[in-house]
Amino acid sequence: MGDGEADFGRRGALALGLATVLAACTSPSESADETTVRTDSEPLERRFAALGRLSEAHWLGTVLGTDSRGSVPGPTDVRVVGFARLRPGGVKAVTGAPREGFRPTTPSPPPEPLVPYLPKGAHWVRSESFDHEVTGGAYAGTFFLDETEDLVYFDTTNPRPAPSSGP
Repeated sequence: MGDGEADFGRRGALALGLATVLAACTSPSESADETTVRTDSEPLERRFAALGRLSEAHWLGTVLGTDSRGSVPGPTDVRVVGFARLRPGGVKAVTGAPREGFRPTTPSPPPEPLVPYLPKGAHWVRSESFDHEVTGGAYAGTFFLDETEDLVYFDTTNPRPAPSSGP
C-alpha cells in the first residue's frame, strides 16, 4: 500500500466518522410532534408523587433549547407542562397541611395547545415550599392549585420520577 492509499483510508474513515456524528446530531424535535396534548396520567403520577392519583390530565412534553445553528447538541432539557385533576378534596388536603403558606397567584399562560384546557375562573394558589416538596429540589417546577375544581397546573423542567417510583 502506498502513501496515497493510506491517506485515502484515513480520510475515508474520518469522513465516515464525521457523517455518523452529524447524523446523530439531528434534533429530537424534528421527529416528535411536540404539539400533541397527552392525556395519560401515569407518567405524571410517577414524577409528581406528592400529588397522589391524577385524572383528566392534559399535558405537553416539549424539548427546550433547539439550536437552529446546527451545532453539536448538549444535554436535552424537556419542559413538562399541563393540567390534571387530583382526587376529590386533594387540593384542600395539600393546602391545609402544615407548611409555608399558599398564596393566591396567577400563573403564566399555558402553551397554545393547552389553552382549551385552562379552567375558567380558577383561583390558583402556590407555595414555594410545596414546589420544593414535589420536586425534592432535583429539578425546576411550579405547581399551582385550584381548590374549587381540585386541579393542578404544573410547569416543570426535566422532572424525574420520585426515588421510590422507578424510572
